[in-house]
Amino acid sequence: MPEIGIIKKEYEEILQQLSDPELIYNWEKVDEQSSSPRSANARVFEELIKKKNFLEKIIDKEKKIEEIKNKIKENQSIISAKEDSELVVLAEGELTQLIEKQKFLEKELKELLKGEGQALPNFSGKNLGGQAIIIEIRAGTGGEEAALFAVDIFRMYSKYAKTQGWNQRILDSRTSESGGYKEIIFELKNGNLYSKMKYEGGVHRVQRIPTTEKLGRIHTSTATVAVLPKPKKTEIKIRPDELKIDFYRASGPGGQYVNKRETAVRITHLPTGLVVTSQTERNQLQNKENALSILEARVLEKKRMEEEEKIAGKRKTQVGWAKRAEKIRTYNFPQDRVTDHRIKKSWHHLEKILDGDLEKIISALKKS
Repeated sequence: MPEIGIIKKEYEEILQQLSDPELIYNWEKVDEQSSSPRSANARVFEELIKKKNFLEKIIDKEKKIEEIKNKIKENQSIISAKEDSELVVLAEGELTQLIEKQKFLEKELKELLKGEGQALPNFSGKNLGGQAIIIEIRAGTGGEEAALFAVDIFRMYSKYAKTQGWNQRILDSRTSESGGYKEIIFELKNGNLYSKMKYEGGVHRVQRIPTTEKLGRIHTSTATVAVLPKPKKTEIKIRPDELKIDFYRASGPGGQYVNKRETAVRITHLPTGLVVTSQTERNQLQNKENALSILEARVLEKKRMEEEEKIAGKRKTQVGWAKRAEKIRTYNFPQDRVTDHRIKKSWHHLEKILDGDLEKIISALKKS
C-alpha cells in the first residue's frame, strides 16, 4: 500500500497541474458545448479532479486519526498525573471511546489505501499507470565498452520485467562490432509499468575495467535511457500523408538472409522531422508496425514536453522525471556499488542488481 507521505506529495502535484489555465479552459469549453467531442486536455482535467477528490478522502482520514492520537496522549497525561480524581475518571471514559474510534478510522483508512491504485490508477503527471511503455537504450560515451554496458542495462530491465510479470517485445536494435548495443528499443506491457519505470530515464554511468584493458585501468562509460509511455489510440493521431516511408535491406546478425529482401523500415514524420527505424522482424509489415509504435511514442513525448513548458510557474524538477542528459546513476564495479545521484543513496551487490534486482532502488525513489 502507498505511504501517506507519497500520497500527499502526489496530491500537491495534482493541485499544481489543476492550476494550468489551458486545462480549465478546455473543460469549461466542453461543458458549454456538450455535443462537441471531448479534447485530450478536458479528459485529463476530469481525471485529475477524480484523483484529487479520492486523495482528499485519504488525507482527511489520516488527519482525523492524528487528531485522535493527540487527544489520546492528552487523556493519558491527565490519568498519569492523578491531580484531579474527577478529571481522571472523565479522561479514562473518553480514552476508551477514543481508542475505539482510532481503530475504526484506521480500518477505513486501510480500505482506502487498498483502493488507491485499483479504483483509480496511480496518477503521475498523466493517467499512465497501466499503460504500455517503450524504453530506448543507447550507448553513450565510451565506444565499445558503452555498447556492452547498454547490453547490461537491457538485461537488467528484461530480468526485472520477468519478476513483475510484464511482457517484452523488441522493436528495433543496432549492434556494435563487439556484440554490444549501439541502440535497442523495446516495449513493455501488461502491468503498472510507468509508475515504476519512469525513474529510469536519464544517463547511466558505469565504472569498471574492460576485458580488453591490459593495464588494469578503470574506464568510465555511459548509456542513456528514455522511458516513453505508449500512446493510446485516442491520445495521438498521425495521418498517412504526414509520413515518408522507406524500405531497405536490414543489416546485422541473421546470416545471408538480412541482405536478401528489403524488410527494414525507415519512417520520417514530416511535421516534426522525427525519424525512426525498425529491422528486427523478417517482414516489412511487422517492422512498419514497430516503427510506427516508436514514432507515436516520440511524437507524444515531444507534445507533452511542449505542454509542460507552457504551464505557468514551471514546477520544480522531481525525482523520476530526469531528462536524457542528466546523470542519474553510477554502477561502480571495483567497489561493488550502485549509487543513485538523485537521492544520494548507494546499494551493494551490483551484479545482483544488474541481474534484475531493481525493486529496492525503485522503492527508495518512490519514497523520496
